[in-house]
Amino acid sequence: MKERIAELVNSSIKELNVFVDDAFTEEVEGKKVFNIVLDSEEVIDLNKITEASRIINKIIDENLEVLDDADELDIYSKEKGDN
Repeated sequence: MKERIAELVNSSIKELNVFVDDAFTEEVEGKKVFNIVLDSEEVIDLNKITEASRIINKIIDENLEVLDDADELDIYSKEKGDN
């Protein structure tokens, strides 16, 4: 799953110096949530995650099948210090 999402979006978010670190689905309060975790060599501030989310949302809208019938899409950055 991570590889497919990375293939779809990494080239478009590269200029922001971020990349897909992980992509997975999970059940949260009875909903199927598709998570995309972004990482960078630098700290990812709120503006950068917002801009990356806009880009990724457009790409996902054109490739809805990758969401695997998820109810929600959650895009967030990996916290510094996480492995």
